This record gives sequence, C-alpha cells and structure tokens, in this order.
Amino acid sequence: MKKLAVLITSLALHFSSFSQSSNPVFLETENFQNKGGWVVDQQFMDLMGSSYLMAHGMGVPVADAETTVEFQSTGEYTVFVRTFNWTSPWFDGEGPGKFQLVVNGKKTKQVLGASGSEWLWQNAGKVNISSTKVKVGLHDLTGFNGRVDAICFTKGNTPPPNDLEALETFRKTHLGISMTPEKAGHFDLVVVGGGIAGTTAAISAARLGLQVALIQDRPVLGGNNSSEVRVHLGGRINVNPFPALGDVVKEIGPTRGGNAQPADYYEDEKKMEMVLAEQNISLFTNYRAFAVETKNSRITEVHARNIENAKELTFSAPLFADCTGDGTIGFLAGADYAMGREGRSEFEEPTAPEIADKMTMGSSVQWYSVEESNPVAFPAFRYGVEFNSSNSEKVTMGEWTWETGMNFDQIYDFERIRDYGLLVVYSNWSFLKNFSPNKNEYTNRRLEWVAYIAGKRESRRLLGDLILKEQDITNYVVYPDASAPTTWTIDLHYPAPKNTEHFPDMEFKSIAVHKKIHPYPIPYRCFYSRNVDNLFMAGRNISVTHVALGTVRVMRTTGMMGEVVGMAALVAKRNNTTPRGVYKNHLDELKKLMNKGVGKYNAENMQKYNEGSTLGPKE
Repeated sequence: MKKLAVLITSLALHFSSFSQSSNPVFLETENFQNKGGWVVDQQFMDLMGSSYLMAHGMGVPVADAETTVEFQSTGEYTVFVRTFNWTSPWFDGEGPGKFQLVVNGKKTKQVLGASGSEWLWQNAGKVNISSTKVKVGLHDLTGFNGRVDAICFTKGNTPPPNDLEALETFRKTHLGISMTPEKAGHFDLVVVGGGIAGTTAAISAARLGLQVALIQDRPVLGGNNSSEVRVHLGGRINVNPFPALGDVVKEIGPTRGGNAQPADYYEDEKKMEMVLAEQNISLFTNYRAFAVETKNSRITEVHARNIENAKELTFSAPLFADCTGDGTIGFLAGADYAMGREGRSEFEEPTAPEIADKMTMGSSVQWYSVEESNPVAFPAFRYGVEFNSSNSEKVTMGEWTWETGMNFDQIYDFERIRDYGLLVVYSNWSFLKNFSPNKNEYTNRRLEWVAYIAGKRESRRLLGDLILKEQDITNYVVYPDASAPTTWTIDLHYPAPKNTEHFPDMEFKSIAVHKKIHPYPIPYRCFYSRNVDNLFMAGRNISVTHVALGTVRVMRTTGMMGEVVGMAALVAKRNNTTPRGVYKNHLDELKKLMNKGVGKYNAENMQKYNEGSTLGPKE
C-alpha cells in the first residue's frame, strides 16, 4: 500500500497543475442522472478503468441519456469524450457505434464512437458555456452499442490521460472521490459474487447465524441464471450422499426452464426477496470488487467500487468466499490458479489434449426474435464478418451454442469476446433480413433481445488442497470429505466443425461432447485455496481440472457448493479455524450440517427441467 500512496501523490500534483491551467469539468457517464435507453456495462472495469454507458438498442437508436452539471466558470471549452470503436478488431472503416454529444440541447457537429482502435479520448469540438448549470446528453445515432466512458470539458487543448493508472487518479481528483475507501463494516463472512453459488453461500451462512456481506456487481442476483444472461439451471439437487443439499437452490431457482427466454422466466425478484429476507445478510448490489489487502497469507480486506457513482467501500472479515466465477479475489490475493487445458501427462486424464494449451470453453451472447403482425426493418450491418447463403445461420434465436472466444483469454480479451458475440448476431440477422434469398421468411420478425452481459463458462480455476480430475469422477473415487454432488455429464465445448469451416479462427458456434458419469460427491478440499488461508470458493472457479470442470460448472451444482461453503464458514468461526482446519479437525461437524441442510421453507422441488443425463447411482 505504501507504493500505491507514493504513486497517487505524484500523480495528484500533476493533475492539480492540469486543473489550475485548464479548469476541467469531468463527468462519468455511468453516473448520469437519467440514463435514457443507455445501459451500464461493468464487465470490463478491470481492463479499461471504469464501467461505461452503452447504447444497446439492437439496431434501433435508444433514448438520450442526460445529466446536469455545475461549472465553476463560463466561457469556451474543448470537449473530450472517452469512447471506443468496438468493431475495429474486424473492420478498418467507420464503425457502427455512432453518437453525438448534446450540450444544453445542442448537438455537437462531431460524430463520435466510429473511429480509432482502442479506448481513447476523442475531440468533440468546442462549446460555449454561458451558464454555470449545464445539461449534458448523449444522443445515440444507430442503436448499435456505441459506448461512452467519460466526458471532460477543458479550457485547454489537452485531453485527460489515457493510461489507466494516471486516469484512475485523474478520476478521483476531479470527481472528488476520497483516496481512502469508506469502511462498509466487519463481517463474519464476505461473499464476493452474487450468482447462484454466491447467493446460496450467503443464505446458508446467514441462516446459521453468521453476519454476511454479499457483494454483487450487477443490480440483480443470479449471474448466468438472471434475466441479463438467461441460462437455465442445470443438474440435480437433493441426491445422495447428502440429500438435504440443494434445499436453498430449490427455494431460489426459477420454476421454468429454457435458455434465451423472456425475462420473467428467470425470476430475478425471487432471488432478491430470498436474500433480503435474511436479516444476517448485508447486500451490496452494483459494487465490483477490485482490490484486496493481505497479511500473512490471509485476506484482511476486500475493496469494492460502485459501478455507477464510483464510491469505494472496504469489507473486513476473518473469512472470504470467492464466487466471482473468474477467481478475481483469489487472483488479487495471490492464490494459486490454473487456466486453460492441462496436458494429458499432468493428470493422466483420457479426455485431456496431448499438449497443454490456453483453450477454454467460451462465452455465450444469447438472443431471440419475435414475430410481429407487420414488416419490421433492420439496418444493413456489415463490419468485417461476411454472411451469405452458405454460411448464415437460418434461425430465429440463438442460445448456448452461440459461443465465442475459446481461443482468446476470457479475462483480458473479454470485451473483444463479448463484442464478437454481438457482431455475429447483428451480421447474421442483417443478412437474413436484407439479403437472404429467403428474406421473406423474416419480414415480420423483430430482434427482441440480445444479451450484452455475456454468459461465461470458464476462466481461472483456483487451486485447493485437492484438484479434482477426470478419473476421480469416472472411477467414482469417493474421498473422506465428499460433499456436494455433481450430477451433470462431463460436458466440454469445442468450436463447431461446420462453423470452423466457414469462419476459421473466428468461430461463434460450439458443440458439446458429453461423457456420462455417476452422480459424484465433490471433495470439500476443492472449495478452499491451498495458499490463501482464509479463502473459500464456490462456483466454476473451484479446484478442478479443465476436464472435471465440464461436470461441476452447472448452476444447481454450484449452488450446492455455495451451501457447503456457508456451512463450513460456520464451522470455521465456531472453532476459530481456517477452511483447511475444518477439513483436518472438524469434518464430522461439517457432515452433520450437510446432513441437516439449511432449508427454511420446506419448498417442493418444482425444478424438474434440465437435470441432465447420468448413469445413475454407483452401486
């Protein structure tokens, strides 16, 4: 922390000089008072500095975003806007994400968002400010995902810095954000990530009497099972050896199945109501964890930033649970992790490739269309990926098989991965609507929903005292710390061969290869870090190989992991020990809790969809 303090001090002096000479007014767009039809996208905060507003209109311009800001002085200002031409990785020309800045009702002449090949400050021209109270707006021109990070009015001619470290300090200096985060409180357990695993971990621990902080970087809970991503739950609950596991999943899960369905299928409100009903949970939605403090191989604090107003909070606890999916907290704390596919010799897994590589399962941008009673137009969309009669997907919706980014880094290339998902959906739909010989079949169809929050399957896997491998599962090697059962097949995804034929190295469709298993109890040792002493994990970032991830990653299974982690947190607190100490010295105590479960409402299991195909119980 001392090194960080020195960096901030030197940069602050530079920006103080910038402020005196140019008198800048700095706006973060995600903090606009009226966002109109623009959406807040936080998925890439770690990569480009903050969340941003995006015009996700699916080809129809969205309503203006507006805010009012106070200026200290009037006069002529140069305006810089930080934006990104998102199709630039595939198309050299002018991009589709066009928008204009609006100042006191007048649009600037410059069209923004259509040039450049990275996040950068574009000059929007000069404006005359005649009043200290100014209305600033964003006017979308296309509906095709124009995006804006920040706006700076300056009396000089120099844009703010684009370097992330320098820009971070610039933001705080000119937004008046404290360099010292506010303390959110001290808890028994801090759970980071509000997907199914994080939600069940928080509920489980809270029902057992722990004071829990649940941090989620979106306004809704559920992660991939929310209305923002729309993946249905998979796997079975309430099976041996601990049939009470899954009771919380049963309580919070939607009653209807299906991918890429209307928003109400995913019952966001049910998950939220279940969490809010627990008095021992302090819920922090719209906060993204971005830093940790550690001491003696333990996490002491997690820092989180609000995705809209940039307010920062710190959370302290003796125990933390990484349910981020990406293993973010573990990574920041220096936890051992793996990413990509292990070579066959490393664990002798029959399904592993001969040589290790960086390939992962990809991320899905799902979508669907609806039939209207009248013709519906869609703009021609051609930005580097050409569709024709032989390679187009002649469909009216796309679910999990629309999967991208297997050969890219699912952390550092994630914006590109998501954007490619958007690119191919729009490009294919444009061909079907405008150029296909069968376009009359699509005349009345309207693009109803396209996900802008991508559904990710795999990235970092944090390593525990045991790394679950393929043979453990297929040979039914039951360990003494057997816990939450995995009931899905070993389900691994690969680029679809036909899609590879048409789009080599640019695939956007996948196939699934299944290997049937017996329902298998995952060892508890997969649920805590081997070198960060007070860190649990639940979800797709647990301690497994790439092959073993194929079965444990479905959400009813990850939800049961969360229940076990909540129980283990109680055992750890009660005995003043670590997650490893629970395994070494208090395993019987954990087993009693797993036998009993933490179900509260005696709910009937209405989730009889997508349970998967296995060989049944091992004799």
